[in-house]
Amino acid sequence: MKFIKRLFFLSIISIVFYACGSSPLNNPEIEKEEPVVIANDSLEYEVIIIDPGFTTFLNSIAQPEGFYSQKYMEARNRAWVFTWNQRAQNSFQFNPNIYENIIDYQPTIDYGYEVNYKLFNYFLFAQRKYKMSLGGGFRARIN
Repeated sequence: MKFIKRLFFLSIISIVFYACGSSPLNNPEIEKEEPVVIANDSLEYEVIIIDPGFTTFLNSIAQPEGFYSQKYMEARNRAWVFTWNQRAQNSFQFNPNIYENIIDYQPTIDYGYEVNYKLFNYFLFAQRKYKMSLGGGFRARIN
């Protein structure tokens, strides 16, 4: 039996109610979304992202696959993971409902394009949804 190491598990449950509007980020339909799961047995990792609205963001707002290079997304992901993990470890200063878990993203491992693409876009999505900045030399447009 082969065990899969969980790379990271992002469980973000939005408890803040936003005003109704036409934005996909505050659409009641998004509550029915399935988690985004990425798995690869050969590298023994599994990624599960649960955050209402992320699937809609990924399918309708995010740049298409191939828009950013893997190297570019890896650089952004390293910076954003560092900031995210600092905040997750400091739950008294930062919202523990947003930064619930540490992300185990190792810069020496090649996770491939798909993992980096979805993680990169999750960070863009979270910065927009929660009106925050993770820094790292790239500023997500926050609406």
